[in-house]
Amino acid sequence: MSLQIYSAIDGFLDRMNTSGLSEHTITNYGVDLAQFAEFLETQGVSDVSDIATGEIRAFVRSLSGYGFAPASVGRKLSAIKSLMKYLFEERVIEKDPSGRVRGPRRSDRLPRAMSVEQVSRMIDCAYDDDEQGLRNGALIELLYGCGLRVAEVVSVRWEDVEIEERWLKVMGKGSKERAVPFGSMAQRALTGLRALSMPGDEYVFPGKKRGCLTVRTVHRVVVAAAAKAGVNGVTPHSLRHSFATHLLEGGASLRVVQELLGHEHLTTTQRYLRITAQHLKKSYESAHPRAGGDA
Repeated sequence: MSLQIYSAIDGFLDRMNTSGLSEHTITNYGVDLAQFAEFLETQGVSDVSDIATGEIRAFVRSLSGYGFAPASVGRKLSAIKSLMKYLFEERVIEKDPSGRVRGPRRSDRLPRAMSVEQVSRMIDCAYDDDEQGLRNGALIELLYGCGLRVAEVVSVRWEDVEIEERWLKVMGKGSKERAVPFGSMAQRALTGLRALSMPGDEYVFPGKKRGCLTVRTVHRVVVAAAAKAGVNGVTPHSLRHSFATHLLEGGASLRVVQELLGHEHLTTTQRYLRITAQHLKKSYESAHPRAGGDA
């Protein structure tokens, strides 16, 4: 049976809407699968019957190349596997090409945190004297200034933002809503974006066609700003890690950071204590006059 990939995704999401899953989960599936469809287009694949195991593995490799964390790659692969299972059960395809594809192994390495100076340089490099430059700067301001996940920042609607009060609502994992404050620099960027937004714009960061900005675009914006600033190995999640680390180094309590990040378990947030200790030691060794040399 011939079926275009975007039509297949629409049918799958319609099925999910009747399954009792949260709107946030369905939105994430839609974002992940749209990214997969965009990749297939670059490979000349538009019909679901032409999707082979090789294309799915190539997509997984490309995600790692873009700097996606193993957990994010695994989530996107899970969305693809769910789509393929649906198509197989509906007898649209004769064989599930995703069955033998495995995601990357999760590393136990600590996440990377940038210095305050590196983040500031990155944000400065993101801003340009045009509408897209303002968008890019505001995007990085919120990723770092609020510690948002990529899926969270692209899903922010104008109705969720209190510019004057400097608060925004975020729908996090498990459909758990939280309120996050933002700073004066983000306030200035959002005020500029609001003035340039089109009537009827629902999302703070709208996409070209409809809906919100794609996750892939966010990665491109962050990687480009990092390269311009001369900072290597940066992903959007690096900004979230830096947000948490800098808060702890500045004296914020672990419970406050847990709430701001939207972590369900305190043990997840506690990982950042180890990062902070490393940063403090490095700062001490580079700054104190009697820190270096042999004992």
